[in-house]
Amino acid sequence: MAPGLQEMGVKNGDQVSDRELLLRARHDPEAFAELYERYVDRMYAYFYYRTGNHDDAEELTSRFFHRLMERLHLYEDRGVPPSAWLYRIAHNMLANWKRDRSRRREVSLDGLGDPVREWAHPEEEVVALAEREEVLEAVRQLPPERQLLLYLKFVEGLPNAEIGKVMGRTEGAIKSLYHRTLVSLRRQLRQRRNG
Repeated sequence: MAPGLQEMGVKNGDQVSDRELLLRARHDPEAFAELYERYVDRMYAYFYYRTGNHDDAEELTSRFFHRLMERLHLYEDRGVPPSAWLYRIAHNMLANWKRDRSRRREVSLDGLGDPVREWAHPEEEVVALAEREEVLEAVRQLPPERQLLLYLKFVEGLPNAEIGKVMGRTEGAIKSLYHRTLVSLRRQLRQRRNG
């Protein structure tokens, strides 16, 4: 059995890099568990942001970690952040899931059994919720690459340079893509509201 993180000289409080965890997790369940702890919330947030559904996000997060276990042997350190490799797996998995799902249409029952919530100002809450849903729906209509960019920028809070590393682009290309994405999103929202 492979030595655990404690036996490899990693003490509590020491931070092992994601790169090192990915390499160790091939043989060490404890390293995989640490990788899971670091990324489970981020992956769930990514899938929820892209699907808008908690159940789907949970299912996709679970599938992601199963897929990661199967693909750990394929990881190679190429000088980019390991998160780029992880998000690429998530991105591809989500694209396949959406393609498969589009072949069989489902009717969502979300919210049918929810208890009635009491709002401090119901009109404001309804308007805010409708606006948020309108923006998220418009974002979901963007190409997957642009959705990933917005997720990394606004949910993960990454700077343009790091987003560039994750997406395999230069910082300048990310700035340009970000600008084009916002213009496109603004145009799409304007069209929805006017027609």
